[in-house]
Amino acid sequence: MLATVAAGALLLTSCAGNTTPGSTDGGEGSGDGGLIGVAMPTKSSERWIQDGDAVKAALEGQGYTVDLQYAEDDIPTQVSQIENMITKGAEALIVASIDGTTLSEVLQTAADSEIPVIAYDRLIKGTENVDYYATFDNFLVGQQQAWTVLNGLGLTELDGTAKADAPAGPFNIELFAGSLDDNNAFFFWDGAMDVLQPLIDDGTLVVKSGQTTIEQAATLRWDGETAQSRMEDILTANYSDGSQVDAVLSPYDGISRGIISALTDAGYSVGDEWPIISGQDAEVDSVKAILSGEQYATIFKDTRELAKVAADMAVAALNGEEPEVNDTETYDNDVKVVPSYLLAPVQVVKDNVESALVDTGYWTAEELGL
Repeated sequence: MLATVAAGALLLTSCAGNTTPGSTDGGEGSGDGGLIGVAMPTKSSERWIQDGDAVKAALEGQGYTVDLQYAEDDIPTQVSQIENMITKGAEALIVASIDGTTLSEVLQTAADSEIPVIAYDRLIKGTENVDYYATFDNFLVGQQQAWTVLNGLGLTELDGTAKADAPAGPFNIELFAGSLDDNNAFFFWDGAMDVLQPLIDDGTLVVKSGQTTIEQAATLRWDGETAQSRMEDILTANYSDGSQVDAVLSPYDGISRGIISALTDAGYSVGDEWPIISGQDAEVDSVKAILSGEQYATIFKDTRELAKVAADMAVAALNGEEPEVNDTETYDNDVKVVPSYLLAPVQVVKDNVESALVDTGYWTAEELGL
């Protein structure tokens, strides 16, 4: 899933494709408050570049040195990077995990050295050695994605309120989920299906492929090419009879772009019969797709704010203080409930691109081609 930094640092996103596994692009910032390690999953998604830069800037603004590392979605690389951070004397760790179930051993090493660990946007599972979690209300993200789909179909308002003059349907919909090794994927799915399942049950929505479980809909590593291939297979197997896909639930912008490519290759074109497609993370290419009519909506998670929360959690823990949290019940990592701070996501459609993304400084008008 999702992203950002202070305005000037957004220019760094153009470097996303020029790194290799283990890259330290961004490197260590200077500061006299001690070293904090920041482990990010990949630079293949622009949101993680912006997350990393934002966390680094927030920590450096409080006087800390930052060791920022990207693992290019390779689990052993991320484990090695965290080990190196510990060896180099990191006093705290902020970790956006590739697979939240694979860090137990290295985080035990951190705990043995009394290093606090902040899970960043992805819950770290199966260990007691994660102290706090900074994320968004991910169940709500899933609901919002579903509401954008229903809004595009004319069934509801963006907040899920039913429209009095809603069409009867039925509408053909296909479902995509995130990567099963990312705990957030389950929250997004559960939130979306909380909204969509009643309409599937009453026949308003029809999943022609029959693929209605998260295991069937999952997209390993949130990969757009994987999503494109699956969408192509769905179209070939279920829509060769001349029927049309009316909507696609997508949990992430990169997946949405893969879906768009499959639809385009199958002969769909933007217009009245183009499907309603959701998304997440407000990536620049997908915002442009919203403006052009290819993608209906995205969910904006302002990770400038998330970065501040995570940085403040780490600094508070180092100062012997209790970080601010607003959820102590939801995020059970199978060993403990991790105290969390949840931020609010924002739905973005064509009509509010400027107010949500440009006026807030997340993207410039020039970057979006406005």
